Amino acid sequence: MTPPDIALSRHPAPIRDIVANIPTSKIGDVAALGRDDPDVIPLWFGEGDLTTPEFISEAATRALKAGHTFYTWQRGIPELRQAIAEYTTRLYGNSCKADRITVTSSGMQAIALSCQAIVGPGDNAVVVSPVWPNIVSAVEVMGAEVRQVTLQFRNNAWTLDLDKLFAACDERTRMLFINSPNNPTGWMMNSEQQAAVLEFCRKRRIWLMADEVYARLVYEGEVAPSFLHHARPDDPLLVMQSFSKPWAMTGWRLGWLTSPSEFGEMLAKVIQFNISGSPAFLQHGALAAIKDGEPFIKHMVERCRAGREQVIQRLAGHRKVKVARPEAAFYAFFSVDGMSDSLAFASKLVLDGKVGLAPGVAFGEGGEGYLRLCFASAPERLSRAMDRIEGQLDKL
Repeated sequence: MTPPDIALSRHPAPIRDIVANIPTSKIGDVAALGRDDPDVIPLWFGEGDLTTPEFISEAATRALKAGHTFYTWQRGIPELRQAIAEYTTRLYGNSCKADRITVTSSGMQAIALSCQAIVGPGDNAVVVSPVWPNIVSAVEVMGAEVRQVTLQFRNNAWTLDLDKLFAACDERTRMLFINSPNNPTGWMMNSEQQAAVLEFCRKRRIWLMADEVYARLVYEGEVAPSFLHHARPDDPLLVMQSFSKPWAMTGWRLGWLTSPSEFGEMLAKVIQFNISGSPAFLQHGALAAIKDGEPFIKHMVERCRAGREQVIQRLAGHRKVKVARPEAAFYAFFSVDGMSDSLAFASKLVLDGKVGLAPGVAFGEGGEGYLRLCFASAPERLSRAMDRIEGQLDKL
């Protein structure tokens, strides 16, 4: 007799329900409608239109030609880990040693590996939303529950209620996840709130995972407020960062995690079971970015600042739009009066308006009714996109 779970399965043999039923990316669903259409202006993903700087690519090419094509250290080549530690110490004024740094094959892998190590069935993770949707799936695929605490949009600004955040945590909470600077809203947590959250996690013995991939894309100062400003080496703190955004390296798939050294040693084993380690020649490109990439970051920030002003001015002037001026990152997250289904509108915008935006519903609780636009593009491209978007908004 055929077992019921096999008979009812849509697959040749059983797989875990949580994996079989995990939803597709709604951003990816929109992109699939227009990715092959050369007339579509793609502002849906979190990347701009600049290619990786030549000095970074050349460093990786030299390493490739020099034969850096073998298996390497699970936690990253030593010279890159040391450079990241020095970079971290300089930026945050808080000493960081290389034994706290783990290089990962993308920032997303840093999140996934950490979830593998921390959460499982019966546990929960508290997540501040709206938020990049992958964190929710990374927790759920481990069999744990996600509890979302939403940012509030008031007086043209996003705010977080710490009392609500702390109240969402209970004896089953293993992780608190905060993305600041935030994707998609551009909200930035202040230093006082960060100190309070870190102290809460210390007392409750909850892992605090801080997604700080947009830390350098700020419009006041050199770097966003960080939990690393307040951290002790043994704090239950994991700070995830990436080469993707500040150095235009999205396709390189390289990131890093700053953690207690003991967690990093454990992480090396988890990396071994997942991917063994990030390609050595790519890490030499990342090393060049860390050492010589400050001028490019400044260029990127100024370019995004101009894009922010251009897009926000157009959006704020439209009668159906409400939008906050983002403090950091490179997104405009705006609500539209009369739009009740952001996925349907974003899909129609691709097909009829030839512009690709991310639907707000993709970003979890508090996201529906909004659209996300990445403004890390040339002014001419943004101008054409805004003309088309306004044309579609006027039809609502």
